[in-house]
Amino acid sequence: MSLTQPHTAVTGRAPRSTDAVYARLKQLILDNHYPPGSQILESEVAAGLDASRTPVREAFVRLQQEGLLEIVPRHGVRISALSPDDMREIYEVLMSLEPTAVELLAARKPDRAELESLIASCDAMEAALAGEPDLQAWADADEAFHLNLARLCGNRRLAAMIMQVWDQAHRARMFTLSLRPLPTQSTAEHRAVLEAILAGDVERARELYHAHRKRGGRELTTIIERHGIQRL
Repeated sequence: MSLTQPHTAVTGRAPRSTDAVYARLKQLILDNHYPPGSQILESEVAAGLDASRTPVREAFVRLQQEGLLEIVPRHGVRISALSPDDMREIYEVLMSLEPTAVELLAARKPDRAELESLIASCDAMEAALAGEPDLQAWADADEAFHLNLARLCGNRRLAAMIMQVWDQAHRARMFTLSLRPLPTQSTAEHRAVLEAILAGDVERARELYHAHRKRGGRELTTIIERHGIQRL
């Protein structure tokens, strides 16, 4: 697969630093530009991103640590694939970590201004399902809600762990988006969690979120198994 399409950084120039190469390559993987199981060469990425091999090599190491690819000596890298069992494990981890983040956030009793990003995400999810559903817009708002919730919890290490696992599940969520029921229940659950956080009800916020994540994980793995999907 070629990287010859123009990929520009924020400055308008092709990314050259390790951070820029890492961010761009990670997005290409998450967006399935490189499908699970595909193999790419260091030289290909370097040429496509107008970067030297050193930042590409360093980006590969970071992405391997995050579980998104595997470095194959003398053969570039292989994009990691997820099995149904992998997805089940990922959601078990999220069920353990994310409710703690919700608990920490609710315990601080944040006001509406501090939670503006979560409120905006809930509004956007509801708007995406009004009239003709826009599933991509809904998915974008859903992802923003979860990632901002992690960032707001006040524990940077916990937030980093959540976001790393969340990234690993991104492709599966997008792959199954059109196979799921219309996410009206999920949208309502997000709003209920938000209201519990705003009320400072720590126990209720944690319980609602745990139930939300458990139901969502069960729904996703059931879809994967029903359609006989072996690799994501």
